[in-house]
Amino acid sequence: MSDMKKLILAAAVGTLLSGTSYAQSSVTLYGVIDTALIYGNNMATGKPGQGSPGVEMDSGGTHASRWGLQGSEDLGGGVAAIFRLEDGFSSANGKLSNSGVLFGRQAYVGLSSQTYGTLTVGRQYSFMSQWLSTESAEGRGWGGNLASHPFDNDDMIRHQSIQNSVRYESPTYRGLTVGTMYGFSNDAGQFSNNSAYSMGAKYDNGPVSLAASYLQINRSAGAANYNAAGAVTTSDGDSTITGGREQIWGLGGKYKFGAADVGLVWTHSATRDVTSVWQGGNLVPLVGNELSFDNFEINGRYFVTPALSLAASYTYTDGRFESSSSSLTPKWHEAIVQADYRLSPHTDLYVESLYQTVSGGGGNSVFNASMFNVTPSANNRQLLFVAGMRHQF
Repeated sequence: MSDMKKLILAAAVGTLLSGTSYAQSSVTLYGVIDTALIYGNNMATGKPGQGSPGVEMDSGGTHASRWGLQGSEDLGGGVAAIFRLEDGFSSANGKLSNSGVLFGRQAYVGLSSQTYGTLTVGRQYSFMSQWLSTESAEGRGWGGNLASHPFDNDDMIRHQSIQNSVRYESPTYRGLTVGTMYGFSNDAGQFSNNSAYSMGAKYDNGPVSLAASYLQINRSAGAANYNAAGAVTTSDGDSTITGGREQIWGLGGKYKFGAADVGLVWTHSATRDVTSVWQGGNLVPLVGNELSFDNFEINGRYFVTPALSLAASYTYTDGRFESSSSSLTPKWHEAIVQADYRLSPHTDLYVESLYQTVSGGGGNSVFNASMFNVTPSANNRQLLFVAGMRHQF
């Protein structure tokens, strides 16, 4: 074969190989199954002021049980098409989360570029829950759901998704990444009724990580103007605080040294014309002009061995509730200790204890002690003992 023919053949093979590389794609099935037994020393019985010790099995003691599909297709030139479909469920009874909405946690498609960043559209998380919560014990931190601040007022445990949203995340430059997103109201003539936007910045470099995030949900107060098709929905049990406009922002940081890390987080949230809050796994009525919170958290974790970790967290929450008939300043103190042991890279066992006290609630049962989906206390104090198992795949 002549040199010219060899050159032509090599060029043809190269063209075919480069063409097939553009079609390279992957789809991954992933998920978490987390089930815990929880003992509470003072669970409400339905009779005012009367509580009783109780044990319940809950899904998502640390991290919500879920499954999902994620995939990418190489389009060439450092660009890929990406997608994610994710649904939550209860590992205690098998029921779907989000009132049976399929893929109620995340459902988006987009493009990712090594040079220009990532653009996605669909149902996805805000930067509060996606970035800032990594500095905290709650949310994406080691404490997860049970470590949430009162009523998940700062949207840190990824309980709430933003629908109809466009989200952009920049490439990482020297440890710094920034992002912004907007959720459309999908309501003709009411562009801002139940729209939302979020922005954030994070920095990861060596032992230091920092994050700052903001989320605003623009809602019209009152059932007559409620827009169920908007950026945030209450019909599927997604929102933890309902009402009018809601603003949340926060700062956090973590420092790692050796086998240990220590984190500090501050968040502030305020909801106008509040109508209900999430307590004990349900929305319960709380009608007022404004509900606000300042959360101050310190957390730490130490790996005794690569498999065994010990962790602790303390959060002080300063709240304010204004209504036509009262002005209350509830204050929460919450402490958590946890031990986690990894049986394998995918499976771990954990035990933890949580204690919460509340003062200044004015006798309103909404301000009784309560933690995530656990049956709330009959008064202002609650102690929980938790033992759970988590498997990730």
